[in-house]
Amino acid sequence: MEKDWSKIYYSTDFFKTEIVRQVLLDNGVEAVLIDKRGFPYNIGQVEIFVHHDNFSHATELILSNDL
Repeated sequence: MEKDWSKIYYSTDFFKTEIVRQVLLDNGVEAVLIDKRGFPYNIGQVEIFVHHDNFSHATELILSNDL
């Protein structure tokens, strides 16, 4: 991961994490999803990273949409 990126959200539910990422993208915030779940049982986390400059805006979007 490039520097100046911060983890903004994580979950064990891939689909919920993808919804959060889509909300961020729809509002102009570049977001990267990293799936750290292990195969074949999908145990672990899915994480979303945003650039440090967008961190506060992304946080507001997540909180205002009750995600």
